[in-house]
Amino acid sequence: MSHTPSMKTAISVPDELFERGEELARRLGKSRSQVYREALAEYLFRREPRSVTDALDAVVAEFGPDHDAWLAEAGRQRLEHSEW
Repeated sequence: MSHTPSMKTAISVPDELFERGEELARRLGKSRSQVYREALAEYLFRREPRSVTDALDAVVAEFGPDHDAWLAEAGRQRLEHSEW
């Protein structure tokens, strides 16, 4: 198993948020650090425009060139009404 270098850090979070994180970690059987790492990774992914584009491209690639015209139009209209 390879080891990825890690940086230890201290952060401050409100008590309620901390308790919710603790409960989630217990429920998922994960360590607090693992939950925080995953949360930060997801947060960053959602805010990197290229990541979202790559994910959407992968979904489109699954359907190939033969797509349903109605579905494509519905998707286009939905995107027009989405906040970016």
